[in-house]
Amino acid sequence: MAASCGAGGPPARRDTECILEPLSLPESPGGVAAVESSPYVPCIFCKECYLLAEQNQLLKHMIIEHKLVIADVKLVADFRRYILYWKKRFAEQPITDFCSVIRTNSEAPLEEQDNYFLLCDVLPEDRLLREQLQQKRLREILEQQQRERYDISFHSTCMFCDQEFTGNRSVLLNHMAREHAFNIGLPDNIVNCYEFLAVLQEKLDNLQCLYCEKVFRDKNTLKDHMRKKQHRRINAKNKEYDKFYIINYLEFGKSWEEVQSEDDRELLDNLEEDWSDWEEHPVCAVCLFCEQQADTTEKLYLHMQKSHGFDFPKIKSEHGLNFYQQVKLVNFIRREIHHCRCYNCQEKFQSKGGLISHMEETEHITFLPARSTWDQPQYYFPTYENDTLLCTLSDSEDLITEDQSEDIPVVSEDISNLKALKQSSVLNQLLYEENKSQERF
Repeated sequence: MAASCGAGGPPARRDTECILEPLSLPESPGGVAAVESSPYVPCIFCKECYLLAEQNQLLKHMIIEHKLVIADVKLVADFRRYILYWKKRFAEQPITDFCSVIRTNSEAPLEEQDNYFLLCDVLPEDRLLREQLQQKRLREILEQQQRERYDISFHSTCMFCDQEFTGNRSVLLNHMAREHAFNIGLPDNIVNCYEFLAVLQEKLDNLQCLYCEKVFRDKNTLKDHMRKKQHRRINAKNKEYDKFYIINYLEFGKSWEEVQSEDDRELLDNLEEDWSDWEEHPVCAVCLFCEQQADTTEKLYLHMQKSHGFDFPKIKSEHGLNFYQQVKLVNFIRREIHHCRCYNCQEKFQSKGGLISHMEETEHITFLPARSTWDQPQYYFPTYENDTLLCTLSDSEDLITEDQSEDIPVVSEDISNLKALKQSSVLNQLLYEENKSQERF
């Protein structure tokens, strides 16, 4: 015990023994500091410790050495706190007060029988503990998400074009969705965004596809694969990403798939309800040259004609474009505009505004380059994954109405002389040519 400063002792000794600040006892193994900072998790029964990342090794140890089985461990929100709580409780009371006893080899001799102990949420105390840990984690996650939502010090680089973004995280996420068709969800639904982006960037640095997770030999091969296979997205079945979405923290013991399936079942249960007042929101298509949107193709075509001088229906009619050629043309124009390049003279510009001004002034916007330039198989693939305009295109043949089709005259064959008709039939000529070609082989 430290002595107090009083009379009678040597002055030098009194100076060295004076306590000028409060002292602290070491934290107990179950203290708050140990829980927050220690990377180790102790065994409930002995002094063995394992890293938190080696959770399965600890569970294996407790099953083999101590015959303890913990049910539904994956649903425990804070594994370390959970273990420390039960370590304390098992030291206070016998294990049989909390666990169900499972006897194995019950028909064997007594010395060959084993008793295993099952700790699960059937016990009210265990379920309450799990719920409290879940609620605590949910509060922490919501606080973290709230900080990220209003954080204006965010700084990161786009993983596809190396453009830097500062301010709020939503600027980068919206850029990747709009410019690269890479959508990982609404910014408000994501938490720990820095870590999420770091995980995705590491996969790309390792030349790994974000969706199918195959590894490729070089960066260009990976980029072509993700574009052609439309793998510029993450795999929703990959559990590694679950911790970055708020929905996975909302309900105790339920993943996003279970929450979503419950919503689907509710919809099926309500199929007999009256849906007469349902109003479907129109799908908006975006102009080929600017950000203008319209809820019908007629309005969009009218806008492109009046604002940019590009008459899509006229071009379609003059060139006799079928559905697939229209798809290739739209994707070709989208890609050229995305690269800020005039699709007629191939001149590049620093911005889309400068490009559109050039194309309108030179009237390069009003006519197409040679068909061989854009009528290529590569333009079957959409430049933007969510390009609604592609879904509204129609074949030229679809434009023929029933009235127009009835005006086409049909002349019947003269069957008064059947023998002459059979001899002059085009089928005879086709059969003759087919037999002749078979004889050659």
